Amino acid sequence: MALLHTLDLRGTDLSRSQLQRTLPRPEVDVHRALEKVQSIIDDVQERGAEAILEYGEQFDGVRPPQLRVPDSVRRAALDGLDPQIRAALEVAIERVRAVDEAQLRDTDLVEVIPGGRVAQRWVPVERVGLYVPGGRAVLPSSVVMNAVPAQVAGVSELVVASPPQKEADGYPHPTILAACELLGITEVYAAGGAQAIAMFAFGDGVGLEPVDLVTGPGNVFVAAAKRAVRGYVGIDAEAGPTEIGIIADASARARSVAADLISQAEHDPMAASVLITDSPDLIDSVRAELDRQVPQARHAERITEALRGPQSAAVLVDDIDAAVAVANAYGAEHLEIHTERAREAASRITNAGAVFVGEYSPVSLGDYAAGSNHVLPTGGSSRFSSGLGVHTFLRAIHEITYTREALAASREAAETLAQAEDLPAHGRAIAIRFED
Repeated sequence: MALLHTLDLRGTDLSRSQLQRTLPRPEVDVHRALEKVQSIIDDVQERGAEAILEYGEQFDGVRPPQLRVPDSVRRAALDGLDPQIRAALEVAIERVRAVDEAQLRDTDLVEVIPGGRVAQRWVPVERVGLYVPGGRAVLPSSVVMNAVPAQVAGVSELVVASPPQKEADGYPHPTILAACELLGITEVYAAGGAQAIAMFAFGDGVGLEPVDLVTGPGNVFVAAAKRAVRGYVGIDAEAGPTEIGIIADASARARSVAADLISQAEHDPMAASVLITDSPDLIDSVRAELDRQVPQARHAERITEALRGPQSAAVLVDDIDAAVAVANAYGAEHLEIHTERAREAASRITNAGAVFVGEYSPVSLGDYAAGSNHVLPTGGSSRFSSGLGVHTFLRAIHEITYTREALAASREAAETLAQAEDLPAHGRAIAIRFED
C-alpha cells in the first residue's frame, strides 16, 4: 500500500461545504470519550487528591509521591538540564515573548457624544491551568508556548499539570520541570489526562484552588474532559490530532515536502499529512522521497500508519487557485506553501492556524524557534478560532462614563427602545434622574 493515497479533484467544481465533506480528516469521537471521562471527573470532584493519585497509578503506571512537585525537585531538574537544551529553550522563550509583547493592547477609548465615553480595558485572567502532555513525546516547548503569552498578558497565577513518569520517580519528566523552573512557574502537579483537567476545574480538596482558564494540548480524553468542564472554567480549544497541509506546485522540492509531511506524521498514528498540488509529477516524486526517508526515521512505524491512514492524502487539483480553495476549505492547523509565488498564495489563505511561507519556513521551525505559537486550532476549527496568544489570556471589559448632559442627549433613544421591548422600568431608570 502506497504512502499517501491520491484524491483527484481535477475537473470538479465543489463548494466549500462539499470540499469539507470530501477532504480527509482523522476520525476523533470526542463524544464517545466524554462518556468514559465523566466518571473520572465526578470522582475527582468528590474525592480530590486521592482520586487524582489513584488515576495516576492506574493510567500512568506510577503513583506520584505527592501531587504537587516539591521546589527541590524542580530546581534539581533545571540544574541537571543539558546546557544545549537550556540554551534552545531560552531562544524559544525570547522569540515567543518578543512576538507576544507586540500583541498587547492598550485601553480603547471612544467618545460617542460629548461627555459620553466608552472605554474597553483588557484585563488578564487571574489563574490559569496549563496542561502539558507526557505521552509519546516529551514537550517542554508546550510549556513555553502556553506560559509565555500568559505571562506577557499579566496572568498572576500559572499552574502546570503533566503526567507522572515511572522514570522520574512519579513526577513529570525532568525536562518539563526544568522548563517550568526556567519560566518561574512554581506550582506544578504530577497529574495527567482527564483527572488533571478535573483538578484544574474543581481543585484537589487539599490546597489546590480551581483555575479560571485551562489551556494546552492533549489526547482525545483530555479534549473530552475540557469539553465536560467548560462552563465551570474557560478552555482554549478541544485539540485534535495534529495536521499539516502543503500547497505545492512543480517548482517545489520533493525532498523538503516529504520531510515536512513526515515531521507531523511523527506525532501520532492519527496525524494528518495532506499535500495539495496541481502537479502529478510532484506527487510521484514526493512518494519516492517518502519511500526513502520514512524507513530511516526513528518512529517509522508510527509515521507509516499516519501516512497510510484515511486522514492523509495527496490532493490533485487543476491549478493553484483551486489549491487555495481546497486549503481554505480544509483549514489546516499548519499550512505550508511551496510555490513560485508563495507570498501571493499566502495572502489568499483565510482559514489556517498558521501559514508557513516558502521552503525555508518549515512547520518544525514554528514548533520551536520561529517566535510564533504552536498551539493551533485543529480539525478545521481555524475557520472560527485562532491559535494561542496573548489574546487567549485577556478579557475585554467595557467601562461606560456619561455626564448628565450626555445622558440627556441619549435619553430619547434609550427610552423609546425600552418601550418597544416592553421593558418600561428600563426607561424609568433613565427618566427618574431628570425629575426633581
